[in-house]
Amino acid sequence: MKKIAVLIPCFNEGKTVAKVVKDFKKALPRAKIYVYDNNSTDDTSKKAKSAGAIVKSECRQGKGNVVRAMFCDIDADCYLMVDGDDTYPANRAKELCNMVLSSGVDMAIGDRLSSNYFKENKRRFHNIGNRLVRFLINRFFKSDIKDVMSGYRAFSRTFVKTYPVLSGGFEVETEMTIHALDKRFSVKEMPITYKNREYGKSKLNTFSDGAIVVRTIIRLFEECRPMMFFGFLAFLFSVVALIMGIPVVVEFFDTGVVPRFPTLITAGFLMMVALMMMVCGIILKVISRKHKEMFELTLIRERNVRL
Repeated sequence: MKKIAVLIPCFNEGKTVAKVVKDFKKALPRAKIYVYDNNSTDDTSKKAKSAGAIVKSECRQGKGNVVRAMFCDIDADCYLMVDGDDTYPANRAKELCNMVLSSGVDMAIGDRLSSNYFKENKRRFHNIGNRLVRFLINRFFKSDIKDVMSGYRAFSRTFVKTYPVLSGGFEVETEMTIHALDKRFSVKEMPITYKNREYGKSKLNTFSDGAIVVRTIIRLFEECRPMMFFGFLAFLFSVVALIMGIPVVVEFFDTGVVPRFPTLITAGFLMMVALMMMVCGIILKVISRKHKEMFELTLIRERNVRL
């Protein structure tokens, strides 16, 4: 029988966590429900334990740190991750898990944005941020992901045990989406309804956490697509160098003198920087390809172990 683990990272969700645990126990009666308490100051752990969850704690603050601990500690065939704030529908849990267990999907995403998210979420800048993040990732990685930052996902064991969690905070969903796209895991989405929080405010700060997410996208774009990243920078530097340098060269051919040496020197320097950027992109592309080859070998070993 396939083992399913429901993973619920929590920070001060005492008002809703018991309901979430009970709802998912009803939806997936044979699954084990794990609640990881991330330094809550309320009765989250007590309420989760009384509802029948296996409660563990993670002292390093941040959702990414909690996800790292959950993925390392727990062994299952399918991992269903959901927030403890009762915003995601438990009645779609079985469908998400079946996408992993029966259809061979490595990451199944509960897609809020194709449903009622923009109506339910009253924080306007959150909606703008979700659209921006979706646009950047789909543009950079040539994908068509509808909901990049959904906290409702099901994972295969292969994905969980080969995914290096590097993010410490809320940007972890963005990181795992990019990891799945870059490493060619099978990703599918399923539209779900979303319910706005009834208690308390969202712990995601629109601007500071949004800036961290965008920075994470740029960092991962640089690491995963170095030729595109540094090639774009090389193009920008070379264009500026040509704009500054061509008039000086034309003037030299017309008059035989170079009256603007500082401009010529700056243009030459920028062109050298452009060439260096291109070389960096070529070198890092080779390194990135080697890393991907090693990752593929890791996947093969992981799958052989399971067989």
